[in-house]
Amino acid sequence: MPRHRVSTRSQSGFTLIEGLVAILVFSLAVLALVGLQTTAVQQSSNAKMRANASLLASQILGQMWVSDRTPATLQTNFQTGGANYNAWLANVQASLPVPSTALPTVTVTNAGLVTVTVKWKAPNEPASDPPHQYVAVAQLNN
Repeated sequence: MPRHRVSTRSQSGFTLIEGLVAILVFSLAVLALVGLQTTAVQQSSNAKMRANASLLASQILGQMWVSDRTPATLQTNFQTGGANYNAWLANVQASLPVPSTALPTVTVTNAGLVTVTVKWKAPNEPASDPPHQYVAVAQLNN
């Protein structure tokens, strides 16, 4: 039975092309992994800021809950501009990157409905993007 021999001349350079294709595929895979890692870090940072905003909103609602819960007292002490609000605001600004144009707000209705809005903007986000926000609403009755 005759054997066919493939000349080495027709195979020359083929290994080099295989190597280059393998390097290309590997490079694309590494590039995709770097992109995934970047996205994972951004999402983790966003989740941490959302968790901080939730904690801060709960913090001021907890302070309201253990104080005199009459709407007039809550409005005086905790509503935007009140003494307790100002102390809480300093804590918010220390915990989150709060833009000066989007300070957190606390409003209290005469029926005791409290709305806390916490806003933040990550340092790497474009200035034209709106800030993120977390809104908590609670009913505080005597």
